[in-house]
Order: sequence, then C-alpha cells, then structure tokens
Amino acid sequence: MNRITRFFARPAALAFVGLSLLFGATSCATTSRVGVSSDFDHSVNFRAYKTWAWYPQQQPDTEGGPAKGYESFLDKRMRAAVETEMQKKGLTYSETNPDLYIAYSAKVEEKQSVSPYYNGLGYPYYGYGGFYGRGYGYTPVTEYKAGTVIIDFVDAHRKELAWRGQGQAQLDQQTISEQETYRIVGSILGTYPPQDTNARR
Repeated sequence: MNRITRFFARPAALAFVGLSLLFGATSCATTSRVGVSSDFDHSVNFRAYKTWAWYPQQQPDTEGGPAKGYESFLDKRMRAAVETEMQKKGLTYSETNPDLYIAYSAKVEEKQSVSPYYNGLGYPYYGYGGFYGRGYGYTPVTEYKAGTVIIDFVDAHRKELAWRGQGQAQLDQQTISEQETYRIVGSILGTYPPQDTNARR
C-alpha cells in the first residue's frame, strides 16, 4: 500500500467506526445509560425515615390515567417499581402517619443529539491530517425519544421537599416499558439516601 492509499484509508476507517458507534447507540435504546441527578435538603437526617406513603395529591402522569378514574400502564409500572425499591431499602409502606410522602412524574419527549463527528461545516471531520471526508447524505442531528422520571420525597410532618431524584434514558418507543421503568427508577433510587453527614448519622 503506497502513501496516498494509506492516507485515504485511515480516515475512511475512522469514519466507518464513528458512524457505526453513532447508529449502534441509537439502535440499542433499551440498553442506553440512565442519566441520573439528585438534590436534597442537607439539614435532613434521612436515616430517621422509616415509613412512607404515596403523596395524597399525586398528579396524573402524561397518559392521564388517574384523571380518567383508572391507572394507566405507566402509573402501575411506576408504583410497582418504586414499591420494590423502597422494600429493598427497608422502608415500610404505611398510610397511617408516614414519615415520607412520595410523588413522581414521568413523560416521554422528542430529543435531538448532534454527532461528535460533525464539524459544523456541512460534512464530517475525521481529525486525521487535515482530511475532510465529504459526507453526502450524512445527517449530523439524530432524533430520539427520551423517558424522563422525577421522584420526590416529601417530609410528611414538615410538608417540605426533602429529596428529589431525576433520571432520563433513551427509548425505542413512545412510552416507558415495564423493563425501562424498573431500570430508570432503580437507577434514581440507587442514589438514595444521599451521602451526606446528616444522611449517615
């Protein structure tokens, strides 16, 4: 292989690998990473919470189940997933004078992502020797569906928000499946209780 052939071969190989990773990620939505974040009241002793119940004024989810007088599939999945995780953490469900109220929201939104191989000039840049590969038919923006779940822990006695966790994952359909619900909820509640001085005391 001469120098000119080697010069063009390597960028082409890098382009193939890059595009394979990009499209591979979009085709495997059910195994996508769950992005999780949380925030909490640093004055709260979370170890003191032993019992919980559903927030009495829980808002209907985006499928509108409770507003129609029955639970949607997403509502049932969310409640089952949260109950499973709370049992794992040793917290007991009790509607009589609970320590915590739990509320949640869940929705699916259309999102867009820009390929990291796009240089903003109308064609991809593969970062090798100044070579620019003309990407005819190349689309730098990928559209996908994202499921977002927010879980709130409200101090039942003070009536104040004590902890909030949020998780988001790429989906391959317009609703959050049972498997994805358990995976997202498990990832969010995996960050509870928060690692703080008061939380550990």
